[in-house]
Amino acid sequence: MAPQPGRRAVVRVPVATLWTAPEAVRPIDCPALAGSPDVAAWIAGMDRDQLVGDCVLTQLLLGEPVRVTETRPDGWVRVVALGQPAAKLGADGYPGWLRAAHLADPADADPSSPDPTDLDPAGPALSGPASAGPAPVGTGPAGPGPAGSGSAADAPLTVDVAHTALRAEPDGDAALTGVVLGTRLTPAGPPVDGRRPVRVPGRADPLWAAEDDLVPLPAERPEAEKVLAVAERLRDLVYVWGGMSTDGIDCSGLVHLAWRRYGITLPRDADDQAAATSRVPLDAERPGDLYFFARPGRRIHHVGIVSAEPRGGRRRMLHACYLTRRVVEEELPADRTATLVGAYRV
Repeated sequence: MAPQPGRRAVVRVPVATLWTAPEAVRPIDCPALAGSPDVAAWIAGMDRDQLVGDCVLTQLLLGEPVRVTETRPDGWVRVVALGQPAAKLGADGYPGWLRAAHLADPADADPSSPDPTDLDPAGPALSGPASAGPAPVGTGPAGPGPAGSGSAADAPLTVDVAHTALRAEPDGDAALTGVVLGTRLTPAGPPVDGRRPVRVPGRADPLWAAEDDLVPLPAERPEAEKVLAVAERLRDLVYVWGGMSTDGIDCSGLVHLAWRRYGITLPRDADDQAAATSRVPLDAERPGDLYFFARPGRRIHHVGIVSAEPRGGRRRMLHACYLTRRVVEEELPADRTATLVGAYRV
């Protein structure tokens, strides 16, 4: 079924890119627009300046829900990404444009599931002012209660490797490649020969994932240092404006994806992330906390993850760096320290 305005849909490809407008795409973006997008090839084909083109807003992973708000006859749909809060842009998610071919009807992923319009798509979320603290845990992908609740057999799974492939049969060829870290999958039965059947949007039959590439979505909030450890696995990954996958990522995408791996939904952009977390005094920060940065009189434009306890006024962070176009761990240089707004805790 084609996406319809006012209805929900889910992403059916490993990584779908959300654009500012159909007219904003460039010739270099063709691999990301294909019916089966090749995001790795797209990123590899861009030069230093093209990596930070502002035509990209964010990216959505396999199974992420959207609400369709507009369709066009040329295969573009305007959507709201429901799993990526953006308070300054809209109450229920991040708005932008996707290719319709990258979406499927939610029922295609699991015909027996309840109407997805009745579910919270994001699981436990942190949104709203820092003074209010995290939002209450709502209905997660497994039903009422924290993400990961329910029986062990049907508890949601998340991809815990940089990339994995899903196969048509346990010992068959790859049917869907490039599924990335943090992708949430619903089991469709018990493992067979080290592979687990999972439901995939747009496919009637389950696909098979290597069991070692998956972990249960936790029911409890993780320690921040565990989240830092996930982010550290992405060190040296290329910086891509709007990137939110293990093919390429930006600063707030790194934070969002690392927490997503543990079932926690943070806002997508750095300024919204600051508003959804709690400020802590400088020199009281711990590894896994967040540093935010802004120029005088301007809104927050950058975020990094505290990677070590401060010593003698010297601070270190792991971040997706616009200047180096890489995820790096480093001591805050003088220009970063000059724009440091403060330390915050999830």
